Amino acid sequence: MFNDIGPLELVTLIVLAVLVFGPDKLPKVIQDVTRTIRKIRDFSESAKQDIRQELGPEFKDFEFEDLNPKTFIRKQLDNDDLGLKEIRNGFDLKKEMNEVADAVHGRDSDSSSAPSLSSSSSSPDSSGGRVDMVKKPEGRVADDRPPFDMDAT
Repeated sequence: MFNDIGPLELVTLIVLAVLVFGPDKLPKVIQDVTRTIRKIRDFSESAKQDIRQELGPEFKDFEFEDLNPKTFIRKQLDNDDLGLKEIRNGFDLKKEMNEVADAVHGRDSDSSSAPSLSSSSSSPDSSGGRVDMVKKPEGRVADDRPPFDMDAT
């Protein structure tokens, strides 16, 4: 619940509680707060039990944590019935990202990772089955700046 509270923040909360409630009333306030939290937890557990009993035996595997969308999606993606594990294992994200980065920066990617189709093609325009994503300069000198458009800024 309070996973992101650091030691300095905790000390600040304690000092603030002592200043607000006073050292003599602070133990009673802490007892009241912990008692209230226990009652809320007990109420929540009894409500969950009542809902499970009302749903019947066909929902015996129902977990309330599955109502969280992240948990539901994670559980469905880990389900092997859809065959998603094979697709996920066959996809190498790092390799794909490196190929895209190489294409953007104009570097040649490893010839061992990409199959070479250019030897079987007869036309000089063929790029070996790969799309050339490098932007070619169109007769522009390297020091020449593009035109400045005052309305666009």
